[in-house]
Amino acid sequence: MKRFGSTRWIGGLFEGQGAVSTESRALQNYPYSFLTHYGETSPEELIGAAHAACFTTSLVRMLGMANFVPEHVESKSDIILEKDEAGISITSVHLTVRAKIPGIDRDMFQSIVSKAKAYSPVSKLMNAEIGFTATLVS
Repeated sequence: MKRFGSTRWIGGLFEGQGAVSTESRALQNYPYSFLTHYGETSPEELIGAAHAACFTTSLVRMLGMANFVPEHVESKSDIILEKDEAGISITSVHLTVRAKIPGIDRDMFQSIVSKAKAYSPVSKLMNAEIGFTATLVS
């Protein structure tokens, strides 16, 4: 399987502008610029959304393998950026998960969340510490 995201940029860094698209067309020529990169929608924010979606899919898959069906799962991936002498880097990622899953106990939930984090293809891609917070809603 191969998927892609793409951008097109016109002009210089400060006055130029770009557009982001995805193969699925979930985003199609979505505008961004240097100013929006650091104020509004940024590539790092899109990475966070992709990570949250990928992790959630992995979690729901693993819950199903353990015979659990969630009523709902909400995931958020905070992408932490830091600036040093080498420039700006993603230094860590923190997943926050809230889920309502009938019949599961907290230990089983934490175990499955940990496995889903390790299994998620986007989690595997990141060369950053990926922490997580998981909350089971009763």
